[in-house]
Amino acid sequence: MTRQVSILFFIITFFSSSFLTSVFAASDNDLTVYSTRKEHLIKPLFDAFTEKTGIKVSYLTGKGGALIERIKLEGKKTKADLFMTVDAGNLWYASTQNLFQPVESQIIENNIPSHLRDLNGLWTGLSVRARTIIYSAERVNPDELSSYQDLANKKWKGRLCLRTSKKVYTKSLVSSLIYHDGLDKTTKVVRGWIDNLAATPHAEDVHIMTSILAGQCDVGIVNSYYFGRLQAKDPNVALKLFWANQKSTGTHVNVSGAGVTKHSKNSENAIKLLEFLTSIEAQKIYVSLNKEYPASQKIKAANLITLWGDFNQDKMNLSVAGKNQADSVSLMQREGYR
Repeated sequence: MTRQVSILFFIITFFSSSFLTSVFAASDNDLTVYSTRKEHLIKPLFDAFTEKTGIKVSYLTGKGGALIERIKLEGKKTKADLFMTVDAGNLWYASTQNLFQPVESQIIENNIPSHLRDLNGLWTGLSVRARTIIYSAERVNPDELSSYQDLANKKWKGRLCLRTSKKVYTKSLVSSLIYHDGLDKTTKVVRGWIDNLAATPHAEDVHIMTSILAGQCDVGIVNSYYFGRLQAKDPNVALKLFWANQKSTGTHVNVSGAGVTKHSKNSENAIKLLEFLTSIEAQKIYVSLNKEYPASQKIKAANLITLWGDFNQDKMNLSVAGKNQADSVSLMQREGYR
């Protein structure tokens, strides 16, 4: 039995290795990207890069934690030249695991504002998602709205829907509040949110919007592109976005982003790909694919999202979202935010 198991293990290992070699087979100039973003959101970008440069891009998609662990285990033998993921908290965590190498690029610095980039050049934001307030157009007067902190006001008791504290988007938002207001004030805000909840925190932003439409709650906090997808399907949907904290810190934003891996076999071309992803050409593709805002300040948002109007972004460097994450998690656990 032991011998049979050994033979089976050898066969599986051999064919798995052969499969991976064929998937990632590339010339010295070609690149491999590990990405948490789905294929339909990255392939058009890579195709455009290949057409422009002749450099082919292979990619592997999967869950963020699994891909990070894979790159760590592969070490110097990794095939990954670039790691792409969503949320600055995830990018920060990857940087703490020694996954990235610092990149000095005037192109990236000129294209992407500093608050959307790692200060040491380990990663850069590539597209922006605003996490802001969404409300019922039928039951809420926008004059009632102002800030994330105000959603802790008793006037919203039984009217608020939120996403679970387990999601990195929630952790990053609370991390930003800790940065601006300190731990004590943020604790009171989170406590107020919990008191005002109309339902158990939702697993997905889509569920928040569905709950508001169903009348279960009146306001919530979502990533703007979720609303964009819904509005594209139903232009008359009875929901609207409100840009939070415009009279103070600005609306909290987050990013999808990427960095060149520490053990990239082709870091020169990996930097070229990263620079291309910050270009006007690539930024337009980002906007069209997922209703996200461009990270570059050189182009305007297009199509549907221009109808939402301009807003002031929170200029907190997004590395803080990662650095404060442990404090935000502890805070939410203490207060019973599930």
